[in-house]
Amino acid sequence: MICSYCQTENGNFASECEFCEAPLKVVRPSLNRDVVEEDYEKPYPVLVTYHTYHLLLLLRKVREERTKCYHLMRGVQKGAELIEIDSDTLAFAESEYRRYTAHMRVIEGILIDRMGYKPKRVDDKLLVSLQGKIQNG
Repeated sequence: MICSYCQTENGNFASECEFCEAPLKVVRPSLNRDVVEEDYEKPYPVLVTYHTYHLLLLLRKVREERTKCYHLMRGVQKGAELIEIDSDTLAFAESEYRRYTAHMRVIEGILIDRMGYKPKRVDDKLLVSLQGKIQNG
């Protein structure tokens, strides 16, 4: 088995590289993956295998959904003052906002581990810059 880090040949049954001691069975992130916008709902073990570029795309999407949910939740809360809205509707809106927030924090945590920070904004300028670095690197 060839180490994906140092390209050293290792025995077929080795669990780590004999030269650099990197794990041999770990799947490294790749840009050759189909990513759908709803992938932000995947659990941590799956998300950590995504390329940083894809994680940024997912972060942008989950932040958009969270913002929409926040505005909807605030509208429901304000509407509850004016008209009778049952507590189940209000609880659902709040739970959806918390769910999007949790998904967002998972992706941000992975990005902090990789990049050392979480981007304030994920805009086209950031994505184009990263894609240029990937293609030149």
